[in-house]
Amino acid sequence: MWHGGPDGAPPVWHGGPGGPVPPWHGGQGGAVPPSHRPLARRLLAPVGTLAGVAAAFAYVGAVDPNEPGHYPVCPLLRFTGLYCPGCGGLRSAHAFVTGDLPAAVGANALAVAGYGLFAVVMTLWLIRAIRGVPMRLAIAPAWWWGIGAVLALFTLVRNLPFGSALAP
Repeated sequence: MWHGGPDGAPPVWHGGPGGPVPPWHGGQGGAVPPSHRPLARRLLAPVGTLAGVAAAFAYVGAVDPNEPGHYPVCPLLRFTGLYCPGCGGLRSAHAFVTGDLPAAVGANALAVAGYGLFAVVMTLWLIRAIRGVPMRLAIAPAWWWGIGAVLALFTLVRNLPFGSALAP
């Protein structure tokens, strides 16, 4: 049962007719802690995300971006002739899916690093979901600035003559 605290304090759980049972077991309201949810429900978000990414990679693996007409051209490349940090990403994903790692790195090295980072984050998310621990990915502003700096530097270098090895 919920009893109001003294002097307007929030209500406190003191047990119900069957004894001191937490509110998520007695139907009295309150959120169910992640560790008490069924495993299938805890795995829904990470497995759904993994399935969506796997489907996208399967599509890119089946529909070759090296053949014209399958995918739109990068607008930055089309209008300025400059490579953005994502240019070559579809060709990189296609090469990665088909097992050609040197071609994947050649098309977009930063994307291949992103695939590795994604695999690490997904593994952590799945392990935490199995254990019933919520996944919270809080990135400090300094890290966001660092990521932006790496993307800007990658873009700059791949558009300069000495960085042509990074161009798709």
